[in-house]
Amino acid sequence: MKYNERIRALREDNDLNQTQVAAIIHVSQRTYSDYESGRIRLPVDSLMALAKYYDLSMDYISGASNEKNNYPKK
Repeated sequence: MKYNERIRALREDNDLNQTQVAAIIHVSQRTYSDYESGRIRLPVDSLMALAKYYDLSMDYISGASNEKNNYPKK
């Protein structure tokens, strides 16, 4: 699964709208919409923020893995 499909699925599975997720990662709703549509790439800092919020590995969110591992704890 591509990362843009994965972040949309995660958002929908958590009953969030784009505005709510955009606020979590400190971007506008339009920018987040562009991430989900694949018009612009998701920056690493936004990927990390989503991984922390959803408590999932960046590998899972980026689509590199289909295993739902937790975000690493310090």
